[in-house]
Amino acid sequence: MIVKNLEDVIGTEDHVKGETWESRRIILKDAGMGFSVHDTIIYKGTESMFWYKYHQEAVYCVEGEGEIEDLTTGKIHPIKPGTLYALVGHEKHLLRATKSDMRMVCVFNPPCTGQETHDEEGAYALPKEEANL
Repeated sequence: MIVKNLEDVIGTEDHVKGETWESRRIILKDAGMGFSVHDTIIYKGTESMFWYKYHQEAVYCVEGEGEIEDLTTGKIHPIKPGTLYALVGHEKHLLRATKSDMRMVCVFNPPCTGQETHDEEGAYALPKEEANL
């Protein structure tokens, strides 16, 4: 059994910050669960482009308001507490926190190691074990 509190992650190497966001990575690959769980903040008034080419992601909003734009279709969806979106097709997307910071719970498959950073395309690299297949 794994029991963790967000306070266990804040200020550690699993608390990663970008220019428009911060991610508190609670469950990572080394837990052996087959997925990772992140508590992420998207800062108010920012726009972040992401494209998880090698990961699927489900995101559940627990605080704040904003929107997600699917860059393939141009469709924009509002986000507020209780909204979930899932990137089943590896959609390139923009997240905008419009009225306040947005706090999101994110689940990734394959699981993140905790050391990933977004490249210039907004993506994480292909997991090493997948690249060696």
